[in-house]
Amino acid sequence: MIAGIWAEDENGLIGKDGTLPWRLPAELAHFKETTLDQAILMGRKTFDGMNKRALPRRTTIVLTTDKDYDAESDKILVMTNRDQVLDWYKNQDKDLYIIGGAQILDLFAQDITKLYRTIVHAKLVGDTYFPETFPISEFELARQELHEKDEANIYDFTVEVLDRKK
Repeated sequence: MIAGIWAEDENGLIGKDGTLPWRLPAELAHFKETTLDQAILMGRKTFDGMNKRALPRRTTIVLTTDKDYDAESDKILVMTNRDQVLDWYKNQDKDLYIIGGAQILDLFAQDITKLYRTIVHAKLVGDTYFPETFPISEFELARQELHEKDEANIYDFTVEVLDRKK
């Protein structure tokens, strides 16, 4: 399975200065639980925004056009084009979760069969939005779960799982 997984605010905001514009431990726990022991794919800007850090118990792939990019870790797979990623995916047994940024989600839009979208119930400030060109209308809601704010999570958020329409 190739899936997209991301969080956005009510205006589609997904990033600020290369990082998330919010801190929601329960949402991060959902992300971890969903992607653990699988593969994650991100663009170079997203990876740099994570301080070039490999997430534990996940195969991390960074997609960049820079053939000389140094991920600063032998745990990171650096790939330079979509076909290289898809060839890798076809020759292994992990699910592939595309975690961002916007350009990478758009690039793999036709390959994705499931979406994990978190909607943060707030309108925040940032500089990166979910791509308007992504064909979200080709997916249908399979389930959703509301998480109410608490001492650790300052915003309500809803996790949605969407499947590609048949």
